[in-house]
Amino acid sequence: MAFTEKQLQEINAAGERFLRSRRPPAEIRHQLDLACRIEGQSVLVYEIRPHWQNLAETTEEPVAKTTFVGTQGIWKVYWMRADLKWHSYAPKVAVKTIKEFFDLVSEDAHCCFFG
Repeated sequence: MAFTEKQLQEINAAGERFLRSRRPPAEIRHQLDLACRIEGQSVLVYEIRPHWQNLAETTEEPVAKTTFVGTQGIWKVYWMRADLKWHSYAPKVAVKTIKEFFDLVSEDAHCCFFG
């Protein structure tokens, strides 16, 4: 099931606020940047960096993910562990709003998202 127009507006507004507060300064974004995108029922936050072997190419490193569970009206929160698999974020497995998700990632109280 696709997001409603209202949900898309909320996701985009919350994502833009998050990026305004967390993105690196413009002068170094060619070396490190932060972005988010919608993938199905999930919102993914990821870093963009030059590829270590070919600086003309970029790579995307996942930071955090949330998936909307419509039947429960919640957003499940995930982080990428060293095994390169998504794991539930144990300190807060789910949040009620997309804004709460972005706030949780931005705070990164347990250093799971940004190290």
